[in-house]
Amino acid sequence: MKTDETIRFLESEKAGKLMTALYGEEAAGENIVRYQNLINDFKKHFPEEDVLLFTSPGRTEISGNHTDHNHGKVLAGSINLDCVGVAAKNNSTVVNIVSVTYNQSFTIDLTDLSPSDKKAGTIDLVKGLLKGFLEKGYQIGGFNAYITSNVISAAGVSSSASFEMLLCSILNTFFNDSRMDTVAYAHIGRFAENVYWDKASGLLDQMACAVGGLITIDFKNPSQPVVEQIDFDFASQNHSLIIVNTGKGHADLSADYSSVPAEMKKVAEFFGKEVCADISEEDVIGRLNEVREFAGDRSVLRALHFFEENKRVDAEVAALKEGRFDEFLSNITASGNSSWKWLQNCFTNTSFQEQGITVALALTELFIARKKKGACRIHGGGFAGVIMAVLPNEIADEYISYMEKTMGEGNAYRMSIRPYGSICFNTVAEQ
Repeated sequence: MKTDETIRFLESEKAGKLMTALYGEEAAGENIVRYQNLINDFKKHFPEEDVLLFTSPGRTEISGNHTDHNHGKVLAGSINLDCVGVAAKNNSTVVNIVSVTYNQSFTIDLTDLSPSDKKAGTIDLVKGLLKGFLEKGYQIGGFNAYITSNVISAAGVSSSASFEMLLCSILNTFFNDSRMDTVAYAHIGRFAENVYWDKASGLLDQMACAVGGLITIDFKNPSQPVVEQIDFDFASQNHSLIIVNTGKGHADLSADYSSVPAEMKKVAEFFGKEVCADISEEDVIGRLNEVREFAGDRSVLRALHFFEENKRVDAEVAALKEGRFDEFLSNITASGNSSWKWLQNCFTNTSFQEQGITVALALTELFIARKKKGACRIHGGGFAGVIMAVLPNEIADEYISYMEKTMGEGNAYRMSIRPYGSICFNTVAEQ
């Protein structure tokens, strides 16, 4: 479909229906304009070509904090903020990408996919994705893409994974006959981060962005994680999911992030296993003094968090399915307390006077105590960044105003769960 034809297609009933599903009725119109503007900008950079539209959401982690890397369980959802791309095959051996949001424009030669010495940045990430396709036996080829994103950067809603899954959808559609599944997307995204960024990430972010909707994932077998979609929307309970960005920390957090999976795995190592999913809470408690001596006390606490967090995910899923929303909220609160006290990822010990996360949680807990409604917890990797609150709609705006007075204007976001993950917009709209 040519660019002008695609612009007209966006005004069709089919496209409008999908826009409403992705962004809600109130925001559908502005996103049609957003897509049309992106196509017009694409035309200024690349020759007139047959184009397709792609969208990939950010994600929110409801529960299962730092469990995926030890093959645990999570409850997560795709959100109404997304990465959108216009793309076309260019029948060459180069990939041309323009990123509007981050003011980047670069070209990658498919004959040279080696990472840079620094192993950082968007170019290395894209090279890692392309290499990952080849490593997994899939095809790649040259294409042009013009991309924009409103997934908040450095805010725990996976802007990088959203971008990765968008490119996976493009490569799957153009060069692999759309035969790949979302598990393959996630593994390729993790490969890119592990090998081309030296980042010890799990599969949660990529899976949540790729699959879409509210999902629970069991990573016991990480090569084939068990994914179940949960038919639930917070709006059905007149509640909002709110993300508060407390600001990016000034410390280098790489060591903090890496220490969490490493310390959990150290506990598993005591029992001759690789990950905590292969041992039990009873194993650890039964030989507690020996495990403490071998792995250290914080490692033990983090392992105990892992076991209890897995139970909470199961309890929350059951509560949502059975309409016990108050019990679900109680488990969100318990998850937050465990992350703060046992997992200990609310601030970094290397900069203990900088505690934006814990300050925001304290303020939110005071608000919830006054209202006697709602729940909150740390969101995402932690140590700096973002918290999550689930609150009744009638007090959501008051909470946002309350938090922005202390955390800054524009740092609180009301999210909704969208039903689609990373997709080719044209294909889904035509179904």
